[in-house]
Amino acid sequence: MSARPLAEPLSVYLNDHLTGAFGGAALAHRMADTHPDSRRAAELRRLARDVEQDRDDLVRIMNSLAVPVRHYRTWLGLAGERIARLKPNGTLVRRSPLSDLIELEAMRVGVEGKTALWQALRAIADDDLRLNPDELDRLIQRAAEQTRTLNGWHQVVSAEVLTGEGGTAGADSGTLPR
Repeated sequence: MSARPLAEPLSVYLNDHLTGAFGGAALAHRMADTHPDSRRAAELRRLARDVEQDRDDLVRIMNSLAVPVRHYRTWLGLAGERIARLKPNGTLVRRSPLSDLIELEAMRVGVEGKTALWQALRAIADDDLRLNPDELDRLIQRAAEQTRTLNGWHQVVSAEVLTGEGGTAGADSGTLPR
C-alpha cells in the first residue's frame, strides 16, 4: 500500500467542508424565505448572503490551493439539506414551530464547523504562501459574528418553542430574534 500524497488530506478536508457549505447555504436561504414578512427578515437574508459568500470564498481558496472541487459532493450537500426537510416535526401539512429551532441548531453546527475550517487553514497560512492570513482572519471574524447572531436567536426561539409561548416562532409573528 502506497503512502497518500500530502495534498490528498487537504483535498478531502476542503471538499468535505464544501459539501457542508452547499447544504448550509441552501438552509440559510430557506430560513430567510420562510420568514419573508418577519421583522428579522433582513437579518436572515444577510445571514444567507454571508453563508453563500463563505461558500464562494472556500471555492476560491480551494482554487488557490489547486484543490479540485468535487462537484458530485456539492450535490450531496444540497441533497442532504433537502432530505433533512423530511424529518418528522409533529405536523404533516404545515410548518412546525419546532422547525425554526432545529434549523437554527443546524446552522449553529455548520457555523462552528466553518469556524474550525478557517482556523485550521489559518494555522498553516504563515507557511503556505497560497493562503492569505488576513483573509482567513476576516473569515474567522465573520464566522464569530454569525455565531453570536445564531446563539442569540437560539436562546429566544428555544424559550418560545419549548414553552409554547411563541406560536410559530417567527413564521407568522415576526418574532425571530436578533
